[in-house]
Amino acid sequence: MQEGLYERLITARLAADLVQLRGSVSLVAEVEPADEPRVLARHIAAAAEVALMNASKDGRVALANHILTELADTDPVDAPAAQLLLIAGTKPGSQRVPRPATPLSDAALLTNVKGEPSLGAELRAELGSADQVDLLCAFVKWHGVRVIEEDLRRLRDRGVRLRVVTTTYMGATERRAIDRLVNDFGAEVRIHFDEAKTRLHAKAWMFHRTTGYDTAYVGSSNLSRSALLDGLEWNVRLSRIGTPHLLEKFAGTFETYWNDPSFVPYDPSNVADRDRLDDALAVAGGKVRASSDWTLSGLEVRPYAYQQHILDALAAERDLHERHRNLVVAATGTGKTIIAALDYRRLADPTTKRYPKLLFVAHRKEILEQSRRAYQEVLADASFGEFYVDGTRPERWEHVFASIQSLNSYGVHNLQPDHFDVVVIDEFHHAAAKSYQSLLEHLQPRELLALTATPERTDGFDVRAYFGGRTAAELRLWEALQEGILCPFHYFMASDGTDLSDISWVRGRYHEEQLANLYTGNEARARVILRELGNKVLDVQGMRALGFCVGVQHASYMAKVFNDAGIAAKAVSGTTPPMERSQALKDLRAGTLKVLFAADLFNEGVDIPDVDTLLFLRPTESATVFLQQLGRGLRQRPDKPVLTVLDFVGNQRREFRFDAKLAALTGRPRRRLAKDLEDGFPYLPSGCQVVLDRRAQETVLASLKSQLSARWAHLVKQLRASGGETTLQGFLDGSGYGLSDILRQGQKSWTELRRDAGHLDGSPTAMEKKLSKRVRALAHVDDPVRKRGYEELLAHPADEPQTPLEQRLAEMLFFTLWPDGGGHASIQEGLAELASEPAMIDEMRAVIEVAFEEAERPVAPTPGRLADLPLQVHARYQREEVLAALGYASLNRKPNSFREGVLYVPELNVDAFFITLRKTEERFSPTTMYRDYPISQELFHWESQSTTTVNSKTGQRYLTGSSTVLLFVREEQKDDFGTSPYTYLGTTRYVSHRGEKPIAITWKLEIPMPADLFTATTVAAG
Repeated sequence: MQEGLYERLITARLAADLVQLRGSVSLVAEVEPADEPRVLARHIAAAAEVALMNASKDGRVALANHILTELADTDPVDAPAAQLLLIAGTKPGSQRVPRPATPLSDAALLTNVKGEPSLGAELRAELGSADQVDLLCAFVKWHGVRVIEEDLRRLRDRGVRLRVVTTTYMGATERRAIDRLVNDFGAEVRIHFDEAKTRLHAKAWMFHRTTGYDTAYVGSSNLSRSALLDGLEWNVRLSRIGTPHLLEKFAGTFETYWNDPSFVPYDPSNVADRDRLDDALAVAGGKVRASSDWTLSGLEVRPYAYQQHILDALAAERDLHERHRNLVVAATGTGKTIIAALDYRRLADPTTKRYPKLLFVAHRKEILEQSRRAYQEVLADASFGEFYVDGTRPERWEHVFASIQSLNSYGVHNLQPDHFDVVVIDEFHHAAAKSYQSLLEHLQPRELLALTATPERTDGFDVRAYFGGRTAAELRLWEALQEGILCPFHYFMASDGTDLSDISWVRGRYHEEQLANLYTGNEARARVILRELGNKVLDVQGMRALGFCVGVQHASYMAKVFNDAGIAAKAVSGTTPPMERSQALKDLRAGTLKVLFAADLFNEGVDIPDVDTLLFLRPTESATVFLQQLGRGLRQRPDKPVLTVLDFVGNQRREFRFDAKLAALTGRPRRRLAKDLEDGFPYLPSGCQVVLDRRAQETVLASLKSQLSARWAHLVKQLRASGGETTLQGFLDGSGYGLSDILRQGQKSWTELRRDAGHLDGSPTAMEKKLSKRVRALAHVDDPVRKRGYEELLAHPADEPQTPLEQRLAEMLFFTLWPDGGGHASIQEGLAELASEPAMIDEMRAVIEVAFEEAERPVAPTPGRLADLPLQVHARYQREEVLAALGYASLNRKPNSFREGVLYVPELNVDAFFITLRKTEERFSPTTMYRDYPISQELFHWESQSTTTVNSKTGQRYLTGSSTVLLFVREEQKDDFGTSPYTYLGTTRYVSHRGEKPIAITWKLEIPMPADLFTATTVAAG
C-alpha cells in the first residue's frame, strides 16, 4: 500500500462511515486525478467497509482510530458515552430498583392509558432514588398506600424523610391509611381539619434529590388505588432540569402549607388526635352532624391570618395611638368572639398570668353561652366565666357574661364604674338603644371593645360615632375571601344607557332627588336590567336577590317592574314598619319573594346568607358603602357556590370615582386598574370574577385615564369651597380622598393645592419646588420614634441635635429630603434652611400626622444589641432612612449611590438585606417569584447574590451567624406615592441553606412578620 495514501484518498462512503463512528467530526473527501489511485481507493474503502461490518464494537472503534491515526492532525474517536443506570447491592437480598420510564431531566403527561407506564409504577421508581419525599393530597386511601407499601418501607429503611399534607375533605380520607403511613413508614403527617375552609384539592408529589435532579408529579391523583393504577387520571411529570421554576414554586408552596398552623401535626399514638380525626371525617362525610356542644380540645387556639391582622390593629390603637375604646367590624361567621377572647388573653398579667376582670355583654342568652365557650377554649379553662342571665347571677363578679336586660334589672349604677378592667359589647349596633346608653355612660373600664358586623342601623345611625367616626379594625374583603370564609362573587358591570352628566354633584355625591327622578319610571333602563338579569342568572325564579335603589319611590317602581314581569318583588326601607320588613325577609328566605328592593338599607335586617344575587341600581359614590352593600350577599351557604352581582352604570360625571370603587372591589392598587381592566382582572381571589360589557368597559377605562388630570381641578374646587382654615386631615376626612390623591407621585403637594385654591399667597420658591417632590417620602412614617423625632426637628430645624439618637434621626430626615445631599455642606446646614420654608414645614408635619394616624401595626425596638438603633420592627422605611440609621449614609457616601440589595456595615457587624418580593411591575413573574418569599410568619426564604459561594467570606458570615442579619421587605417597587418603603422585619437566625451561586437560605425571624404582610406576599395565597 502506498505510503501517505490514507490522507489523500478517502472516498465519500468511507467518510460517511467515519462520521457516524466519530459523532460530530467532519471529514472531507479528496481524490487524486490519476485512475490508479482512484481504483485503489475504492478497494481500500470496500475492505474497510467489510472490516467495519464484521468487527465487534470495540474492534470498530480500534479500526476507526487506526485509520484516523494515518490521517493528518485528526483527533481519535472516543468510546461511546455511557449512562449510569443502576448501582445494585451485592449483599444477599438486595433488590434491583427500577428506573422511571421518563428520564429525570424530562417532563411528561401521564394519563394511565395503554402503552405508557401507570402513575403507580412511576411513583415506585421515583421513590427508589429520592432523598426526601413530599406528598400533597386532598385524601389518603388504604388501597392507595397498599400499592406502594414495599417502596415506602424501603424509603423508611433508607432513612428518607416523608412528609404528607392532607385534609378531611368530604370525609374521603381513611384514618387507618394515615395511621399506617405514620406507624409503618415513619411519615410526618399534617392535616387540615376545618372542612368549611378547606380548599386544598391539589394532588402532587415531589421527589428531592441531593444531585439536583428533583422531580414532581402534579395532577388529579390522590393516594388511592384508582388514581395510581387504572383511573382516568391526568398527571404532569416535572423536573428541576427541564422546568426549574415550577419546581421552585412547588417547593415554596409546600413549605408554606407545612408551616401553616391550620395544618395540624397528627400523631396516631395520641388518643385526642385519633378522636379528632375520626370526628372530623364523620362530619365531613355527612355521617354525623357537627355537634353544637363544645369540649376543650387541649390545643392552643391560634388566630387565622385575618384575625391576627385585627389583633395587630387593636394593639396599634392602644400602643401607638393611646386609644382604649375600640370598635371591630367583621362579618358574621368570621370569629369576632374568638378575636375578642384572643385579645383578652394577651391582656393577662405576664408575670402572674392573672386575667383582668371582664364583663361581656350581649342581648341574647345563646350569644352569651357561645361566647363563654369561646373564652374557655382560648384560655384553656373550662371553669372560666359566670353568667348573669335568665335568673342566674354571678358570685365572684370577676368574669361575667351578662345580658343587657339583666344588667339593667340589677341597676347599672350599682356597679362600681371601674370595677371591670375589660368590657366587651357584642352586636354593638344595638348600642343606640336606651338600654345600652346608661351602661356606656356609667362604666369606665381600662379597655372597651365593641364588636359588630353592621355598624349602620336601620334608622341611619352609625355606631362609629361613639368612637369619633373611627373603626379600630375592619375585616378586609380579600383576607376573608382568601381564607374561604366568604362566598366568592361574580361581578358583572353593564351599561344602562343613562346620562348622569347633568345631575348635580353635591357634597361628594349625586343629588338624590334628581337621580331618583332619572331612574323612576325609566322603562328603557328597566328593560336593560331585566334582560341582563335573565342573561346572568340561571333560574330567576329560584334566586333570592337584593336590589339597592336611590330612594323609596325608585324602590317601589322597581318592585312594580319586576312584579309585572312575573318576578315576585317588594320594596322596603327604613320607614317600613318592622313587622312588615320582618315578614318580607321571611318571604325572601322561603322563596315566595324573589327580590327585595332596599332604599338606604344596608343593616343587619338584610344581612342574610340566603341572598345569592345583588342588583346595584344606583351609583355608589362611597367605596365603604359599596363594600357594605356587597357584604350583604357574601355570607356563605352550602347551596350557594357564588354570589352574582349586577352593577348598572351610565355616563357618569367626571367627579365619579370608578377607581375607588374598583380598588375596593378588586383589592388592586389604583395605578394598576386600567391595565387590569384591559386584561380582564386576572389577579382576583379564587372563584371571583369581574366582567364588564363593551360599553361599560369603554366608559370606565376613559374615566380611569382622564381622572388623573381632572381630579386636581376638582380637588382645588373642593378645597376652595371648604375655607382657608381647613387642615390636611380635615380635608381628607371631608372629601373622601386619600393622601396619595394629593401627593401624586411627587408631582403635586398640599402646599401647591392650597396655593391653587387661593389659601396661600405668593409663588413657590426654588426650594419649595424641590421639597414638594420629596414630601411623599414621609407618607409612611408609622412609628412614634420617628414621628416625635421628625416633628421636633421640623419645629426647630436650626437647633443642633443633642443626643446620638437625635443625630441619627436628623440624618434620616435629611437624606429623606435630599438623597443626593442637595448640594449642602453639612446635615445641619440643610435642615436649617428648612426654616425659610414654613409652608413646607407645615405640610411635612401634616403628612407625618396623617400617615401616623393610619398606622395599623404595633412596633417594637430591634431586639438585642441593636436596640438603640432608631429602627422599629414592623415600621416602614425608605432605603435612605435605613442607610442613615445604620450609619452608612453621609455626604461623602450619599444613599442615592447605593443600588445593591445587600449591605454590610462593618462598624455594626450588620448585614442588611433589601428585598422586593415582586421583582417586576407585573404581579406574576415565574422566574423571580420563588427566590425570596415568606414560608410562614416566622420563616423566610432568601437567595443571596448569584456570585456568593458557601466558602466565601460573605457566605460564611451568613451561614455561621457571625454577623447580625436584618431584613427589609416590600411587596413591590412602586406604590401610589412612588417608590415603596420597606417593612423592617428585624433580626434573624440562620436555619438551613441549599446550593450556592446563589445560596438559598431559610431565616427565622426573631419577631414574626405582620399577618397582613404575610397574607399579601405568601406564595400560597388563595
